[in-house]
Amino acid sequence: MGQAGQKTAFVFAGGGSLGAIQVGMLRVLLSAGIKPDFVIGTSAGAVNAAFFAGFPDEQGVVKLGALWAGIKRRDIFPFTLAQAFGLLRHPDNIVDSGGLRQLIEANLPYAQLEDAAIPVYIAATSIEGMAVLLSKGAAVDAILASTAIPGIFPPVHIGGQFLMDGAIANNTPILAAANLGASRIVVLPTGIACALKEPPKGVIAKALHAVTLLIAWQVIRDLERIGDEIHVCIVPTLCPLDVSPYDFSASRRLMLRSAASTRKWLRGGGLERRSQPQEFAPHRHRH
Repeated sequence: MGQAGQKTAFVFAGGGSLGAIQVGMLRVLLSAGIKPDFVIGTSAGAVNAAFFAGFPDEQGVVKLGALWAGIKRRDIFPFTLAQAFGLLRHPDNIVDSGGLRQLIEANLPYAQLEDAAIPVYIAATSIEGMAVLLSKGAAVDAILASTAIPGIFPPVHIGGQFLMDGAIANNTPILAAANLGASRIVVLPTGIACALKEPPKGVIAKALHAVTLLIAWQVIRDLERIGDEIHVCIVPTLCPLDVSPYDFSASRRLMLRSAASTRKWLRGGGLERRSQPQEFAPHRHRH
């Protein structure tokens, strides 16, 4: 937890399959005694934030790692011939969210957000483009709303409004964490696939890659806007990274890499340094 008078928030960004990276970060942060007073998550980060809020300890992170290691693409993005014909008849979204709902229901240890072991906030976006922060009500519905990439998953009706992916309005809700009273904000990003040799193939892969680019620019924006009295430190993501956010086959490798990277960052005093906007700009690697 934060020191006396200090509130620490963990902010989990989105990023599809790259959410596995956050597990390695969590393992090292907790082993170093760094624990949050509350957590906020968006999109794929909402899954991790919600699960961690139910098991906010090292054993919980082990369980989360096992969950990521077992996820297959078809568990999240099932796409069959029958669905293809259905898309022709009802072209509102490509993927049914039933697979993701089943995964969450089978692993989340609480039904209502307010019943989590530590406070958890799930970021989503209204159809008007307004940022919405959910802290009460059905946890599964909140997570499905936060992960509802427009055109990929259907929006979710909560509290009289339709909600979609938090990436649209608030993918890395640093400012939201500050407004909730955090004086120290530790951001767990997923990064961008900065070393892909060619563009992602397929509609979903392209959409997920675009979301990760959006995250990078939102991090820069939030860091430029937040006051000097808030200490924001962003755990370094993996670079170079050649894994698409649509590729779920590399989870074990990503968790190991991010744990090693986070350990090195902590040893170098990373937690004491305030992160600077220019550190997170999208960039190119020469092949």
